[in-house]
Amino acid sequence: MSFSCHRDAWGIPHLRASDLLALAFAQGWNAATDRAWQLERLRRRATGTAAELLGPEWANWDRLMRQVRVTAKAGEVFGALDEDTRAWVAAYVDGVNAGSPVAPWEPWTPLAVWYAEHLTFGSGFPAKLWRQTVRDTLGEDAVARFAMDGPEPIGSNGWLVSGDRTASGKAIVAGDPHRFIQLPGSYQQIRLACDEFDVVGLAMPGIPGIAHFGHTGGVAWGITNAMADTQDLYREQLRRNMDGSIEAYGPGGWEPVRRWTETFAVAGGDDETVEILETARGPVVADGPDGALSLRGPVNAAPDLGFSTLPKLLRARTVADVDAALDDWVLPVNVVMAADTAGGLLHRAAGKVPERDAENTRYPVFAWDGRYAWKGWKPMPRRDVEQIATMANDRGVAAPLGVEFCSTDRADRIRALLEERDDWTADGMARIHTDTRLPTAGLLLDLLPGLDLSPDAAQLRKRLLGWDRRMDAASTDAAAFAAVRRAFVRRLAELPVFAPLANPNWHPAFFQPWLALVPRIAFALRHVLESGLVADGDRDAALAAAVEEAAQGEPAAWGDVHRLTAWHDPAPGEEAVGPLGGISGDADCVLSASGAGVGEDFLRGPAARWAWDLADREASRWIVPFGASGEPGPHQRDQFPLWKRGELAPVVTDWQELQEEYRMIDRRPVFEHEVGGFGRVAIVPVRPAEDLDLIYGWVTEERATFWGMTGHSKDHVLEIYEYLDSLDTHHAFLVLRDREPIALFQTYEPAADPVGECYEVQPGDIGAHLLVASSRGQARPGFTGELMGVLALYLFADPAHLRIVVEPDARNMRAAARMRRTGFTLGPEIQLGEKRAQLAFIRREDAPCQGVSKE
Repeated sequence: MSFSCHRDAWGIPHLRASDLLALAFAQGWNAATDRAWQLERLRRRATGTAAELLGPEWANWDRLMRQVRVTAKAGEVFGALDEDTRAWVAAYVDGVNAGSPVAPWEPWTPLAVWYAEHLTFGSGFPAKLWRQTVRDTLGEDAVARFAMDGPEPIGSNGWLVSGDRTASGKAIVAGDPHRFIQLPGSYQQIRLACDEFDVVGLAMPGIPGIAHFGHTGGVAWGITNAMADTQDLYREQLRRNMDGSIEAYGPGGWEPVRRWTETFAVAGGDDETVEILETARGPVVADGPDGALSLRGPVNAAPDLGFSTLPKLLRARTVADVDAALDDWVLPVNVVMAADTAGGLLHRAAGKVPERDAENTRYPVFAWDGRYAWKGWKPMPRRDVEQIATMANDRGVAAPLGVEFCSTDRADRIRALLEERDDWTADGMARIHTDTRLPTAGLLLDLLPGLDLSPDAAQLRKRLLGWDRRMDAASTDAAAFAAVRRAFVRRLAELPVFAPLANPNWHPAFFQPWLALVPRIAFALRHVLESGLVADGDRDAALAAAVEEAAQGEPAAWGDVHRLTAWHDPAPGEEAVGPLGGISGDADCVLSASGAGVGEDFLRGPAARWAWDLADREASRWIVPFGASGEPGPHQRDQFPLWKRGELAPVVTDWQELQEEYRMIDRRPVFEHEVGGFGRVAIVPVRPAEDLDLIYGWVTEERATFWGMTGHSKDHVLEIYEYLDSLDTHHAFLVLRDREPIALFQTYEPAADPVGECYEVQPGDIGAHLLVASSRGQARPGFTGELMGVLALYLFADPAHLRIVVEPDARNMRAAARMRRTGFTLGPEIQLGEKRAQLAFIRREDAPCQGVSKE
């Protein structure tokens, strides 16, 4: 697997290889070298071994991963992949293992990572436990009054603007996914290029390809979560028999249950043992006084995670290609927007949503009732695009697929902003990304005039009623409003009507964040206030008390209290990142970044921002919260100031503007030898087209003047090496040290070369040329001498070779001196065309490599 890694000014990796598999290897290698610690955490989370590394707070997670059998399911999915996709995933894992300094990955590990990371993503199954709790305590009608999923609100945005509303006349697709903000980031800016395609986009570390946000040059796409309901909880009736077996009561009677136990380590604590049960519906994820609960999702119905879509997206040229690729998508279910350079537009949902009874989508259902069995898959809805389309986790195109969605506030605001202009550019999309208008502020502000308040509180009310309703970091009014909201939500949660929801429940600790009362009221505040559950007098009393409390607080700017507390598990020896202030936005703003009244520090926000321009890919823009690299260094956090200000970085695609950082050549060598203290040296044949960029860069440097190609075009250099490749008497090689190219080495038979006309060729003569690359370690004393010793060893390994002939430029005094130091005898000067050359010879018996055996 041969590839090169180039970087732009932000350290973003641009990977290039000859084919799909080599590129997958490169992507895995890059992920492992840039983000080794992050990949190790991902592997441990997926395999249920996180607590061993990160401590007891991860024990509940490990327990669930083992109950759900993430690794076993990933193995089944890997085995069911088509041959080409399986080879592609395996090549990625080979790259991870080649670059990783920690534990090796299994071929199925990327699938386990994907499954684990999305198990509770979006409209997850724990919401059904919350709805059941509300129904049991407050009644069926109250369930809809808490209609916002948790434990943190989704906030992803996406939009598509057709060429009718852009300055270029070509479409722009843009957005910002909202996930837990991590260091290193959950998205990695990357470029993947090979003979088949050239794609820039945001990849997920640990996952091959570019799943969510990409631009191939011909077509670009982006997604938000569709909030689809894809997982069911079944109430199981289990019985344990005298022989140790377990059975579950299903639609046809008693059925066998698979059972075993697993033990996992916990750092700083005792090992924990988990009982794993699997019924015909799926794995048991909870057990208690009301019975066991089993989980059924698409992966339990068929071993498929949609990975066959990923290489198809990389090859896409049109929206029709993207559309066809998405037909194989599984989870999570997404709303996708795409546009191509020919004017094609796409707005559809993609994934697998089971067709079943409506009760399944809302609550846990009875396992033994055939009414709740799955009956196939729902069709994926789509819409035509007329100039503008938006997606912000609202019902929109995904309405038939779920139960709970975000309000339309963000989607409506995005559309209103886009309709203000018809000359949009990718740069201009930063205005949408960073809009801080809070559409839900009126829920409280409209109630303030009727309150009976003290003078201080009345003064605060006056300020808030005059506030522009923007959650800007510098705004003290925004901070005051947030303080009122937070105190109001807390007081609502203390009302007697909600007391039953605050009581402890029997569900496992992992699910408790989804069952917390205060966040539930905060996320669904509009519905709660309109529900009739809270009397007007109680509402006004709670709000008045909240204003009085906030009026006593010290004035502060929103950015002083609204701090990013990024998810960061530092690598050994790395300093943890602390709270970061000065950030605008709030949960219901387009710039969605807040706990929505639960607390002002936030963890969830724009995990990336992107704007794909279909007129010119280099006019596209992107940014991530911290940086391109996961390792401490100049590019780990250098994008944070731009991200904080709402700016976007340019997408660079001109290879000439990039700095080659690393090139790995992994092809069958003609010779290989280990040199102590130097490394493993391999000699591999040049592949002219594949190696052209590397060779051209070397032979046209000013330092390579004596090589005679500094004025050649790239096409001319390619012609030369393609001609050499066609000869039986002349050969070109790359010399690798630990798979990294360090020199260009050429051999020839003097009798078949012009040099043979300038001296008396002897039997056994073999000619050689050597060009050592710049910045490849040759500054080390003795570097070139050690290298020449290996090359001589290779040449004299052929018993037919008795003497090495070289003819450096006669003006190259350094080369002549080096020849003498390494045992060459200088011969006469000769004229080779326009070159005056110095002949030099070394015989087998005089070579310093004698006595060293070939490997």
